Amino acid sequence: MSKGKITKENILSKAFELASENGLESLTIGELAKRCGMSKSGLFAHFNSKENLQVEVLNYANQTFTQRVIAPARELSTQTVESKLNALLDNWLGWNHSFQGSCMFLDSWKEASVEPTSTQQALKKTISTWIEYLRIQISKGIENKEFRSDLDPKQATFELYGLYLSSHLFYSIYGKEASSEHFWNGVNTLMKSWK
Repeated sequence: MSKGKITKENILSKAFELASENGLESLTIGELAKRCGMSKSGLFAHFNSKENLQVEVLNYANQTFTQRVIAPARELSTQTVESKLNALLDNWLGWNHSFQGSCMFLDSWKEASVEPTSTQQALKKTISTWIEYLRIQISKGIENKEFRSDLDPKQATFELYGLYLSSHLFYSIYGKEASSEHFWNGVNTLMKSWK
C-alpha cells in the first residue's frame, strides 16, 4: 500500500471517529486537520472540498458497517434465516450503541432538497442498500418456508426498520436498557407474526 493511501486511510479513520462523536455536519477540514496533526492545505489536497470529505467518510462508514454488522452474520450461513436476522439485528443495535446511542447514517439524514447534495445521495444509497439487504434475507426466509408464503418482504422490512428507528429515539430518551428491551420485544412479536 502506498504512503498516500496509508495517509488517506488514517485520515478517514480519524474523520469517522470525529463524525461519530459530533455528527457528519460537524466534520470540517480545519477540525480534522487538527485531529490528524496536518495542515489544512495538506488535508485539503486529499479531498478538495468539505462535501467530498463527507462522502468519503460515508463510504468509509459503510465499509465499517459491513465489517461490524453484516460480515459476522454472514458466517452463520448454515443456520436459519431467523438466526441470521437476529444476529444482524444484534450487530445493528450494537453499531448504534457504539456511538453513544447515535447512528451516523440517521443523524446525517435530511429532507431531500430540490437538488440533493452528493453527501445526501451517498447517504441515500447506503441506507437503501441496507434496507434491500434486509428485504433479501426476509425473502430467503419465505423461500426456505421459515416464514409464511404470503408475507410481504417489503412490508416486513418496513416494520423491522421502524423498530430500529424507535430504538434509536428511545435510546436517547430512556437509555440503552429500555431501548433494547422494547426493540427485542418488538422484533420477537414481529417475527412470530411472520410464521
